[in-house]
Order: sequence, then C-alpha cells, then structure tokens
Amino acid sequence: MCDKPIIESLLDIDFYKLSMGQMIFHRHPKVPVTLSFINRTARVPLAEIVSIGRLREELEHCRTLRFSSQELHYIMGTYEYEQPMFQLDYINFLKGLALPEFNLEIDGDQLKISFPGDWAEATYWETLAMSIVNELYYRALMQKYSPFERELVESDGKIALGRKIRELRRNPNITFSDFGTRRRFSRQWQDYVVSILAKECPDQFKGTSNVLLAQRYGLMPTGTNAHELPMVYSGIYFEEDTEKNPTYSQHRVLADWEEEYGMGLSIFLPDTFGSDWFFSNAVTPKQFRNWKGSRQDSGIPLKYAEKRIQEYQDAGIDPKEKLIVFADGLRVETMKEISERLHGRIRYTFGWGTDLTNDLGFKSISIVVKAVEAAGHPVAKLSDNISKATGPRVAVERMKQMVGYTNTFAEACKS
Repeated sequence: MCDKPIIESLLDIDFYKLSMGQMIFHRHPKVPVTLSFINRTARVPLAEIVSIGRLREELEHCRTLRFSSQELHYIMGTYEYEQPMFQLDYINFLKGLALPEFNLEIDGDQLKISFPGDWAEATYWETLAMSIVNELYYRALMQKYSPFERELVESDGKIALGRKIRELRRNPNITFSDFGTRRRFSRQWQDYVVSILAKECPDQFKGTSNVLLAQRYGLMPTGTNAHELPMVYSGIYFEEDTEKNPTYSQHRVLADWEEEYGMGLSIFLPDTFGSDWFFSNAVTPKQFRNWKGSRQDSGIPLKYAEKRIQEYQDAGIDPKEKLIVFADGLRVETMKEISERLHGRIRYTFGWGTDLTNDLGFKSISIVVKAVEAAGHPVAKLSDNISKATGPRVAVERMKQMVGYTNTFAEACKS
C-alpha cells in the first residue's frame, strides 16, 4: 500500500473552500467555530477499522503544509467566474495559513474528531479531513486483499468507469463536474478518473471541484459555497435571529456573498433549513430574479425542480434562463431521468460525487465535517432530507421551531 501522505498539497481541496474562505476572511475571520467529523453510516465502526495512530499522523502532516508560490499564483489567476475572484489580501493570508490544532479520540466504535479555532483557519479542515478518513478506511479494507485481488479491484473500477462513459456518450444533454474529492476511494484514483474524463468526455465533463486536479489538467475549478456559511451565520447572528426571525442571518449570508462575488457565483444553496422556507423567506424578489440558479443537495430532485420551475413562472421569469445544479447521491441512471424530464424546460447540470470517484466494488460510507458551534452558540443543518440533519439536538430543535420545519422525507444518506 502507498506510504506517501494522503494530502501533499493544501490545494487538494474543494474549490468552495477558497470561495467561502475569502468571504470568511473579509468579514468574520476571528469568529470562534468548531467543526466536527460525523459518520452518518453508523453501522460501520470506523474506530475499529481505521488506525487512530495513522490518522493522527496524517492530520498532523496537514498542519505542516503551506501553500506554495506556484499554487498561490494559480489561485489568484482564477478568472472563470466573470472576474478575478481572489484579492491580494486574501492571497497573503493564504500564504501564511497553518491549519489549527485538532482533537482526536475514540468514542465507542467511532472516531471523534473536532476542529476548533478561528473560522478563517479552521474552515480548511473540512474536505482535507474527509479525504484522509475515507482513504484510510479503504486502505484498511484493501490490506486484507492479496496483490492480485487489489489489481482486480482497480480493474472493476475501470470497467465501471468505462460503462458510465459509454452511457454518458449516449446522452449528450448530460453535463457534469467532478464533486468527488471528499469521499474518494483514494487521491490516486480520483486523479485517474479526472484524467480519463478529460480525454474521453471533453464536451460533457465541465470541470472538477478539486483545485489541485483543475490546475494539473487545465480544467475549470467548480463550486460555490456550502452549508457551513448559513450554519455559522446563524451562530454569529444568534440574538438577531431569536429576537426577529432566522431570516436575518440568512439575508446576511446572501447579501455578503453577492457583495463579495456579484453574479459570478450566484447559485443558491437553499436546503440548510429547508428549501421551501428558504425561497419563501430568505430570498428577495430581486435576488430570485437576478441570481443564476440553485444547487439541489437533498430531498427528491425532480420534485425540487418542479417547484423551482413553477416559482420562476409565477414570478414572470423564464425558467429556461435559470440553472439547477443537482448534487445529491447521483448515478448515471438518476442523471438520465432528470435530463429526460427537464430538457428544454430549465437549464441543468450535475455535480457528481461518490459514485464517480468511489465505485470499485466496496460499499461507500457517508461522512461529513460540519460546523456544530459558532460564536459560542450551537448550530445545526436541517436539510430537505431529515436523515441528513446535523448538529446538537438543542440546535436542531431550535431551528425546526424557528422555521416551522415540518418535512418528513427521510432517506438513507447516499453521499
């Protein structure tokens, strides 16, 4: 098995960590936060499979990494979203960035990992930690195999990828990006998959969320923001939300994001506290009209799409001018069904994750790193799939009550 560190560059992260990171740096860099690792596939006893000693070594190694001058030049030269995105003050911050300390212990048969610190620094742990835990998990499973059996695993992965490519070519209306960094089988495998897609599906493969691979293969780095922003903002503006309503913190998120990036990255992520509530309460009519579209990350994809189409039509907006990025547990079959139903009605594309970069015959595990505390207050995420809800119980119940959350849809987490 590979003895190299799993993470060898701080650029080996999802692009949204940088776009979010600049906004955090400009507005709330010193807000104390805690991010926590959560294994949503609780049936898998990670602490009995993953070596805690090796995990600690990998996490400590990340704390020694720094952005290189070449990497910083690449980040600063990102023009894909209609304007130079990253400002010099943020680049200088990244130049001196060192990941803060972490806490790691065993809790029963599970790993307990938390990342406390100033928000502007702690935020970068999310995708790095997930990539490390996931790869250590699959390395442990592979250690039980002979060298020949390991070759068969890789062969199965290549065959599965080949089938997907053939099916995608038969459906040219499907465009997609690689969103698979956080739960990839391994760094090496994601690199291979991305390199193949860039050659075999150049018209349909639009880019990768992995910044290092985007640089390596000359691809578009894709992504906007994550649930961390609205979650932490709900902690920063805890009193304002309590005295008024949670619309206050969510209005601030959207206003700050638009001020930071204009329309270049104007994709709503609505499901933090429920998509229906979000579009009815957090979005202004002007934003609804001007923003490019939204990302569907939980719930029932086509149900979500039909609601958005109807809302656009009711507002006198042509849905064909708007975009939905589907990004929840996708498979080729799912993308085909969505494409067949929505083609010609609204623009759509796909952020393809676990099934793309971790389909080698093993069952995948659903892991996340989420904010659980911000500015001294517990914070939560509800989702359009209640099985994806995260955060301390008191925070989950508080947000349910504040937004009138009544959603009962529950489905095992796929990604």
